[in-house]
Amino acid sequence: MSADQTDRIPDEVIKRLQDASRVAVLTGAGVSAESGIPTFRGEDGIWKNYRAEELATPGAFQRDPDLVWEWYHWRRDIVSAASPNAAHRALVRIEEMAPAFVLITQNVDGLHLEAGSREVLEIHGNLRRARCSGCDDTVHLTDEDGLIECGKCGFPMRPDVIWFGEELAPDILERSFAAAANADFFLVAGTSSVVQPASSLAWIAGQNNGFVLEVNLDPTPLTGHADAALPGKAGDVLPRLVEEVWK
Repeated sequence: MSADQTDRIPDEVIKRLQDASRVAVLTGAGVSAESGIPTFRGEDGIWKNYRAEELATPGAFQRDPDLVWEWYHWRRDIVSAASPNAAHRALVRIEEMAPAFVLITQNVDGLHLEAGSREVLEIHGNLRRARCSGCDDTVHLTDEDGLIECGKCGFPMRPDVIWFGEELAPDILERSFAAAANADFFLVAGTSSVVQPASSLAWIAGQNNGFVLEVNLDPTPLTGHADAALPGKAGDVLPRLVEEVWK
C-alpha cells in the first residue's frame, strides 16, 4: 500500500520502532470498534432499560446473577460474531518482528488472541471466560446459558471481567507496569487515555526514556505529551506503520 506525503509515517517513528528491543502496546475500545463491537457504555450500553454501569458490578451479580449472565451472554454473542481487523493483524506482525513484545489491552473481547497475538495482558478480563466466585478457577465459555456452578467447589461462576468498583488483578497490573517501564517503544492505540490505571502506563514508559507513540482518532490527554501522535483509525495507521518499518 502506498501512502501520500500527508499520511507518511515520520522517520523518527520508523527508526525508533526499527531499533527497539522491547516493544509494549496498550489498546482500547477504539481498536475493537473497528470490528463492529460497541463500547457497551453510554447509549451503546443500554440493554432492556439497564445501563452497563448498573449491571457490571458485584452488587448486581449478588442481587440477580441470572440477569447479569443474560446480559453477558448477549454481549458475548455480539463479540463472537466479530472478527479481528487490520489493527489486530498489524500488532501480530509487530510482535513477530520485535525482539521482545507485550500487548496490554483494556478490551475484553479476546480478539487480540484470536488474531494470533501471544504475549497479551488482558487487564480488564475476557468475556469468553468465567471465573469462580469462590476459588477463582477459570473456564472458557462456549454456549452455556444461565448460572454456571464451579466444578471444583460448587460456588457460582461469574464473568471473568473486572467490574466497576473492583481492583485489577495484582499480577497482571504488576506485569503491565513492568512492561511499560522497560519498553524502548510504547504504542497507545484506540484509547481515550483517561481510564486509570491503564492511562498511566504511557507516562511510566516516557519517564523511563521509552518512545511513546499515540494512534487515535481524536486528541486525548496524552496527545500533547507523547513523542509522536498519528491521528486516524488504528486499522488504517498500524498497517502503514508496519509496512514502513519492515518493507
